[in-house]
Amino acid sequence: MAALLSELDRTRLRWRARRGLLENDLIITRFLDAWETTLTDEDVASLTQLFELGDNELLDLLLARKEPDGALDTPEIRTMLGRLRTA
Repeated sequence: MAALLSELDRTRLRWRARRGLLENDLIITRFLDAWETTLTDEDVASLTQLFELGDNELLDLLLARKEPDGALDTPEIRTMLGRLRTA
């Protein structure tokens, strides 16, 4: 079973989630408000990969204007994007 995040991990994740585009902030904050207490290490790893993207590239993925490709084209990333898109 995957480990759940500690309080410190959740605080760090919220800080890392802060973006330059308001649209990204709104989507990610809504997602974290709903799912933060149940995120696993695997979920955080997927979010971390997404957070490494530039703001416009991330927004395109969140709004399904593009689909992940290359190193981001994994089942874990696709699952996380699905959750983010429906939050």
